[in-house]
Amino acid sequence: MKTHAVTLLMPERETEIRVREDQHIWDAAKEQGIELPSICHQGRCLTCAGRLEGEGASQGDFDNSDATYYFRQDREAGFILLCTANPRSDLRINTHQQHHMRKHRLAHGLPAPYS
Repeated sequence: MKTHAVTLLMPERETEIRVREDQHIWDAAKEQGIELPSICHQGRCLTCAGRLEGEGASQGDFDNSDATYYFRQDREAGFILLCTANPRSDLRINTHQQHHMRKHRLAHGLPAPYS
């Protein structure tokens, strides 16, 4: 199975992990000893939210189709739900973005649990 380099830009450090295309980023991080926020593991609560670094095509590609709620507007704004996202290219992700994603969702009239 193909793997990708996923760089996690966490508040306290930056680290790179390898993630298979059939693996959720959150799960790969956990297997590699990295604790990331999460609650539901369904792509519903937004606790695991991250935001891709870069703009447009330079952000990379991922599949978030396993998420219960993930919208076109989320992708356009660069948000990614780490508990349900599978990488399709190398990625650089700012972690711990749940508050920013909730504000984004509220501004667009989309579901934003725990807001």
